[in-house]
Amino acid sequence: MSVLGTMPEGLVCRPIERADWQAVIECLQRGFPDRSHQYWENALNRIEDRPVVGDFPRYGFILDHAGDIVGVMLTLYFRHAGAEGESIRCNLSSWTVDPDFRAYAGKLIMAALRHRDVTFLSVTPAPVTRRVVEALRFQRFADGQHAFLPILSHVHARTRVVSVRPETPELNQLPSHERRILLDHAALGCDAMICITDGSVNPFVFKTRRVLRGLVPASQVIYCRSHADLSQCAGALGRYLLRKGMIFCLVDARAPVPGLIGRYFAEIGPKYFKGPSLPAPGDLAFTEFALFNE
Repeated sequence: MSVLGTMPEGLVCRPIERADWQAVIECLQRGFPDRSHQYWENALNRIEDRPVVGDFPRYGFILDHAGDIVGVMLTLYFRHAGAEGESIRCNLSSWTVDPDFRAYAGKLIMAALRHRDVTFLSVTPAPVTRRVVEALRFQRFADGQHAFLPILSHVHARTRVVSVRPETPELNQLPSHERRILLDHAALGCDAMICITDGSVNPFVFKTRRVLRGLVPASQVIYCRSHADLSQCAGALGRYLLRKGMIFCLVDARAPVPGLIGRYFAEIGPKYFKGPSLPAPGDLAFTEFALFNE
């Protein structure tokens, strides 16, 4: 997909409006024929349910050719709180352009990238998209994925895992931004939990997905503070997930994760960012992994 090219007469790049939904879904179905109309409608509904961040577009951008939508890029803006303070991130998602207009595909991504104080994420880039984001100087924050079996990890003494609900008392031991992560993701259908080990309280979010051509269910790590915390709590988390019928987990990484029993797969699911805030490999909070259904 090119990032160059002068826009021809009648072709404009503009933010998506609520009235565009039907045509947006049709364009997304042309670009991603394995996804149903209901999948995209659910995705847009979930984006609509999220709070608007500043003056940024609620849904994303489209290429509009004389009233026909011929290209789409969804933009998932969210506020991220960390040790460095609060910042704004944006997951660039579901980028597709009809064949006759591929020369202007880059206009969609450039419309978003003009905001240099935002950290942009590309977490499911197709091979052709990967070449474009690398040309635009996106950098990797994960080179692959570590597949692991947490049930095989040792369970430390005095360790327990609690499922998160609004009334869970252990939430009070977490900072406000992590309470929001756990509660918001629990509402999205993710497995939000707290692991308590010898007085330390560690938050985790997992999301069920299917891998290997949809044949194998797995729990994707959506949020953890660090790989070290994940390794320390893996055994207890594995026993919790086993009660839900899950034995196989995935976490983004740049190399094999010490303490996790499994195998690291380089170049599988690399993830990119561009902007002032480096994401942690175990943090996919509020991205399409959490918002969109499989």
